[in-house]
Amino acid sequence: MLHLLEPSRSSATQQRAGTRSIINVAGRVAIGGRSIAIIAGPCSVEGRDMLLDSARAVRDAGAVMLRGGAYKPRTSPYSFRGLGEEALDILADAREATGLPVVTEILDPRQLERIESVADVLQVGARNMQNFALLSEVGKSRKPVLLKRGLSATMDELLLAAEYVLAAGNPNVILCERGIRTFETATRNTLDVAAVPVLKSRTHLPVIVDPSHAGGHWELVEPLALAAIAAGADGLIVEVHPNPSGALSDGEQSLTPARFARLVERCGAVATAIGRQVAVPKSGAAATASVVRAPNGAKSAVKSGAKSGVRLGAKAGVIGAAPASVVRDASRSVEEPWPA
Repeated sequence: MLHLLEPSRSSATQQRAGTRSIINVAGRVAIGGRSIAIIAGPCSVEGRDMLLDSARAVRDAGAVMLRGGAYKPRTSPYSFRGLGEEALDILADAREATGLPVVTEILDPRQLERIESVADVLQVGARNMQNFALLSEVGKSRKPVLLKRGLSATMDELLLAAEYVLAAGNPNVILCERGIRTFETATRNTLDVAAVPVLKSRTHLPVIVDPSHAGGHWELVEPLALAAIAAGADGLIVEVHPNPSGALSDGEQSLTPARFARLVERCGAVATAIGRQVAVPKSGAAATASVVRAPNGAKSAVKSGAKSGVRLGAKAGVIGAAPASVVRDASRSVEEPWPA
C-alpha cells in the first residue's frame, strides 16, 4: 500500500506521465478512459413515478448512470432532506427498470450497509469532503466512491481526502470538481475549470465535473459542461428533472429532459473535437471482464515515480466501441496509457 506522506509528494515531476486509472462501475461503465461518462438525474428522489420517468428520460438521452439523492445535507434543517429509506427502494426499482447504475450520497457511516445494498457508487458530498470518519468507512467498501471537492478546499486537501479512502483499502475513487466558494455572487459557486487539468497532472484518479452546482442555474449548465469536457474531464454529473419548477430541491439548476438531450449531443461534438467520445448506455446484461491485478495492491491518490512501482500498462476498452477488458472484480480500478 502506498500512502501520500505529505502534500508535496503530489508534484507532477514525480509521476510517470500519461498513466491513468479506470474505475469500473457495476461492469457497465468505465470512468477514466477515452470515453466521457455522463451521470444524470434529479437532485432528490421525490417519488416513484418521478424518478422512473427521470431515469428513463436520461437513459434515452444518453446518460450511463443515474443520480438521485435519498439523504440530502441541506443548509436549513427545514428544507426537504430526502425520503431516506423509501428513496433507496425507489432507486433500486429504477436501476432494475433501466439498467442504469445508481449514484447516491452517503451522509453518515451508519448508513453504509443499507446504501451499499442499492448504490453502485457512493457519493461523498462537498460538505463531507473532510468528514474523516466517513471517508475511512467508505474506504472499507468495495463500491466506487465519488468524492466531491469541498466548497473552500484546495486541490491538495481534495487529494488528501481521497487518500483517506485509498488508505482504508478502496482504490476506486472518482474526484469531482463542483465549484468553489469565491467573492463572486453571479453564480452559485465558481467552477474551477483549471482544477481538471491540474488534478489530472497530479493524480491517476479520474476527474469529473458537476456543472449544475457550479452555475446554480440551468442556463449555465451547458456552457460549463462543454468547458469541462474541453478541459479534459472524464465525465459529468448533471441534475435533470421532469418538472424543474416543481422540484423540491435545486429546481433552478436542473435541466429538463429535452435540454439534457441537447446537452449530450453537444458534448459529443466537443468530445470528438478533442479526440474522445461520449459513453453510451450498455444494453442487456452487465459486461464481463478479464482480470488485471496491480502488482503492489491499492494505489495512492497521487501519481508516483518509477520507484513506487504501482503502474499498469494495460489498455482498456472504450465504452460504446469495445468491451472494457481490464477491470478487476466487479468494481476495481485499473490504469491505461492516456495522454494527459
